[in-house]
Amino acid sequence: MLPAPLQQDVADVQAIAAVRQILEVVCRTTGMGFAAVARVTESHWVCCSVRDEIAFGLQPGGELKVETTICDEIRRSHEPVLIDHVAQDSAFCGHPTPAMYGFQSYVSVPIVRSDSGFWGTLCAIDPRPAVVDTPITRGMFSLFAELIASHLEAQDRLRASETALVDARRTAQLREEFIAVIGHDLRNPLQTMHTGLEVMARSPDRGTAMLPLLQNSARRMGSLIENMLDFARGRLGGGLVLAGRRSEQLAAELAHVVDELAAGWPDREIAYEAHLDAPVVCERSRIGQLLSNLLANALKYGDPGAPVRVSARSSADGLEITVANAGPAIPPETLARLFEPYFRGGAHAGNEGLGLGLYIVSEIARAHGGSVAASSDAQETCFRFRMPATPD
Repeated sequence: MLPAPLQQDVADVQAIAAVRQILEVVCRTTGMGFAAVARVTESHWVCCSVRDEIAFGLQPGGELKVETTICDEIRRSHEPVLIDHVAQDSAFCGHPTPAMYGFQSYVSVPIVRSDSGFWGTLCAIDPRPAVVDTPITRGMFSLFAELIASHLEAQDRLRASETALVDARRTAQLREEFIAVIGHDLRNPLQTMHTGLEVMARSPDRGTAMLPLLQNSARRMGSLIENMLDFARGRLGGGLVLAGRRSEQLAAELAHVVDELAAGWPDREIAYEAHLDAPVVCERSRIGQLLSNLLANALKYGDPGAPVRVSARSSADGLEITVANAGPAIPPETLARLFEPYFRGGAHAGNEGLGLGLYIVSEIARAHGGSVAASSDAQETCFRFRMPATPD
């Protein structure tokens, strides 16, 4: 298979409608039966477009060994080659290429891009002699080669412009999202802390009663900021990078997460079971963060009168963590978008938060080579994380 850049070169030439007309004009004007546009590099000769009336057998994407072609010599010299009759040409009568490919007349001119130099050739061959070494033919081929080079450069400029436009739109979207986060989600706990401090300043005796509220707001702000940082790392850095992967038991880490959230939701029941019989190669803190986000999500949105069920199992096949809660079924259109950043389903629009928790879960899963999926029906909503076993 061709390398991706050469596949793109073939596609670029195929997208230039004028090339087909150019190859037809070349054949009709010179009387030659084969004409092609070839991408020529140090290691490849690739046919990008072809007109073949002599059954030479090349198709777009087809290759010749570059060292067997005269085009390879043109790549080094940047000089065109025009041969009327190989057998009578002093320079090429003993050349191995005409004998190998069975041609007597030959034309090849370099396609040179102003932005990157030599690109390939516009060439033609025929098993019969032809009068091609003339100023008219040389000028025609050179003009066509310049036209092809100009089209290729224009395609690259268009691609660059489209990429820049997409990047600009993405940057604008991220900017708006971050502004929304700072303007709304962080303002709420900050306002709570500000109000609490004012109350404490006016009534020192009420300070003790206000401390839990202030501590909770501080924790929420810390959680929001951590999620923002993880989001930035995931989006701008190409995904989360694990600081280290260690083979250790997860029992203590996951139990701590469950205990911490149970303390924060004293009126809710969490049914937790763990069967971590096999060691797991992972970053413990990140797996704990994954469970924390899933469990917090279930406590927020699940039926407050029903327990949240948490299960963690490890085996020779890997690790599986599930978090399930009772409550109304999540609509399919919402379910499909749960792991998108900043997405908060309409049913939960009144809840505070960045809408980043489940996105961070998906990034942690991906960083561990695993996956996370959600299912929901009238009985329960279940999030399931799976990662394969990895040799330590």
